[in-house]
Amino acid sequence: MVKWLTRLVAFCLALFAVSTGTRAAAAQTEPAVSMPRDVGLLVQPSAAALPRAPADFQRLDLGWLVIEFPGSVRGRIETVLRDVDDYRSGLAREFGQAVLDQALVRVARSPEQMAELAPLGAPPFAYAAGMTYPSAHVILLTLKAPDTWEAPDLAEVLRHELVHLALSDAVAGHYVPRWFNEGLAIHESGEVPWARRMTLADASLGRRLLPLTELDKGFPTDRYEVNIAYAESADFVGFLLRDSDRVRFGSLIERVRAGTEFDRALDDAYGTDLRKLEYEWRMEVSRRFGMVPALTGGGLLWTLIVGLSVVAWVKRRKRAKEKLARWAIEEEEMEAAVVEAERKRV
Repeated sequence: MVKWLTRLVAFCLALFAVSTGTRAAAAQTEPAVSMPRDVGLLVQPSAAALPRAPADFQRLDLGWLVIEFPGSVRGRIETVLRDVDDYRSGLAREFGQAVLDQALVRVARSPEQMAELAPLGAPPFAYAAGMTYPSAHVILLTLKAPDTWEAPDLAEVLRHELVHLALSDAVAGHYVPRWFNEGLAIHESGEVPWARRMTLADASLGRRLLPLTELDKGFPTDRYEVNIAYAESADFVGFLLRDSDRVRFGSLIERVRAGTEFDRALDDAYGTDLRKLEYEWRMEVSRRFGMVPALTGGGLLWTLIVGLSVVAWVKRRKRAKEKLARWAIEEEEMEAAVVEAERKRV
């Protein structure tokens, strides 16, 4: 039994190494399709004009949120909006104050139409399936993602963009680092958590985590590193939002809203600076995604690998036992036939 378990662990280690190396190599050669920004800046928000919505668009008014969309997708839009009031309330609790007093959401059929619905002179980024203009309280969404033309998860993209808008409301438009803005939007919208965990595990085990100060200067353009940047940002924000630090997080938001520079506000709210917090977070990530957790449950991918390996091992053992049993029966039958033949010959 010990021999078989040793072989199983060795197999999982080898599979883990091959899988990590293959993904990293592939990511280095693929173009970057995930970009780190979907927040638009309007130089003169008061002067920004919005084009009129197409004639076949319908409009729903929820009081704080107005949404314009093609009439043909009304049922889908109503489904997307089913929990939006609760989501807004949850964000208000998270930030410790009222947010999202007003928002205009425009849903386009395609990226091209999304550009036509944008504030004049401020088109959405070519790669974006959603775009937020906080100073104008405008959000743009598209029913077809750029490049792939696949249908994005509209509810998820809307939640992501609403966080950008809510954060801007909460800090009264004051500056926050890019990793904080994007990380909070990803964390709160709950986007593909299993993929983030897998990426973070790869980066931690391969010692490829990126310094947060670098992410504030600009997210990478390499696809693999961009995914690490997103995963890091969301996980670090989750670290700041631990149950024991909820009050500190609210204090951070209040201080930034009052005009305190972000790093100083973070230092005052958490009683330590960003460098030390990042170090604590890295140690926590290292413990979470160490080799043993990686193989036994630290990440979904490794859980599946080990689980499938164990299932395969059990099946092989079962088939081997069945084969041995069948061979034993056949041998017994053969021996019995030989004995019977010799008896008859005598």
